[in-house]
Amino acid sequence: MREFIVEADGGSRGNPGPAGYGAVVSDAATGETLAEAAEYIGVATNNVAEYRGLVAGLRAAHELDPGAAVHVRMDSKLVVEQMTGRWKIKHPAMKPLAAEAARVFPPERVTYEWIPRERNKHADRLANEAMDAGKRGEQWSASASRAALDTPRPEPAGPPADAAAGAARVRAALASTSTPTPGSPRPSTAPPATGPADATPTSGAEPATAPDSPRPADDTTGAPATGPADADPARVSSGTAAEPGDATGAPAAGADAAGAEADAGPARSSADVTAAAADADVRAARTVATPGVGWAPPDMGAPATFVLLRHGETPLTPQKRFSGSGGSDPSLSDIGREQAARVAEFLARRGTVQAVVSSPLARTRETARIVAARLGLEVAVEDGLRETDFGAWEGLTFGEVRERHPDDLNAWLSSPDAEPTGGGESFAATADRIAATRDKLTAAYAGRTVLLVTHVTPIKTFVRLALGAPPEAVFRMELSAASLSAVAYYADGNASVRLFNETSHLR
Repeated sequence: MREFIVEADGGSRGNPGPAGYGAVVSDAATGETLAEAAEYIGVATNNVAEYRGLVAGLRAAHELDPGAAVHVRMDSKLVVEQMTGRWKIKHPAMKPLAAEAARVFPPERVTYEWIPRERNKHADRLANEAMDAGKRGEQWSASASRAALDTPRPEPAGPPADAAAGAARVRAALASTSTPTPGSPRPSTAPPATGPADATPTSGAEPATAPDSPRPADDTTGAPATGPADADPARVSSGTAAEPGDATGAPAAGADAAGAEADAGPARSSADVTAAAADADVRAARTVATPGVGWAPPDMGAPATFVLLRHGETPLTPQKRFSGSGGSDPSLSDIGREQAARVAEFLARRGTVQAVVSSPLARTRETARIVAARLGLEVAVEDGLRETDFGAWEGLTFGEVRERHPDDLNAWLSSPDAEPTGGGESFAATADRIAATRDKLTAAYAGRTVLLVTHVTPIKTFVRLALGAPPEAVFRMELSAASLSAVAYYADGNASVRLFNETSHLR
């Protein structure tokens, strides 16, 4: 099942006053912007404009793939709380818009997350462009929009220590809570904007989308709804991991960033802020992936998702030499360490990885340490993730092996049972080892997203087994150094390949 991120915003310069909305649809696995929508809607209130943006974003996602799952991110606490069912909707202009938003996709395929305004800048810029166009007596035009150019994706905020603290909260949340049975009511963990859980929010503290106007909430009587809360409002797609093959990729300058006005944010106490951060960690830990795949039923629960990272370059990588588990065990080169740092920043922005497991070889452990330090996680070592032992071929190029051991090489290319010269490990033996490791890790990390730092052959084998492809498929895959792939494993035994050989973080 494909997954989209919808970010939406709206604003009114006057509340009510000239109003507009903006919405962005992006691919949850790659972060690529797929669609933008914006419109000047005349005189309206802030929250009406926000709801209009939500509807537009959901419709744009539906046009791209009506069978997708959608994770909505908005900086309107009011809209998020009302759409998840925790607050009642009493404002007469907002009820039909909320109902319209709820009809675009089946409710079980849409989740909601509140984010601070600085993380919603693309949609914010679109909304302001729409209001600016309305002021000129025009409608917003996609061809004239600069929102995507003016708001590159955000860099991770804060030093690594912040990531470490967040990871610690995730581990504490996982240790102290159990994942609710899919489809059953879940207690609401998200605190209201102000006051205790049974209090009615009485003041609108939403910041203005337009920098020159206040942004109070319209529906000031939105008390939390009674009864079980709706599904957790945070779900982050994990599809961002793969490991490249022998191809190299020099690190590219520049990283994703995002720019917009500072977030005034709802007026909240420090206790509220701390509780909200802890809640976000719990929700992210519980629901990292889509609830199902293909025609599978929606009650299988969150899958175990393996983000497969091939280690960074070593001195042998650009020379395309066999480098398995029986060779010199090289460390990373300077380029390889830079690649690992870029992967770390990329995964920190995604915020979905909950554990890091590495092959025991030096190049993978070094890559894993660099990434885990940025994420604030520990590194576990799993021997089953080691590379194939290439026997006497270790350190040789393919051409050198063909010259020295032509018959053994031809046999190896023809049969998964053939071993490299000198008693190396066959592909069949590697596949058995990886299958056993997969089953072990799937059981250990059920419902969680784990980064597996490993090698070319193990990653290709994970993907081949997930696809049910024949053994010779490993010769038809290209994996770059420090690339990412991702495979999700469900309770019924099915698997879904979500990403393969992703290297955009290196460019």
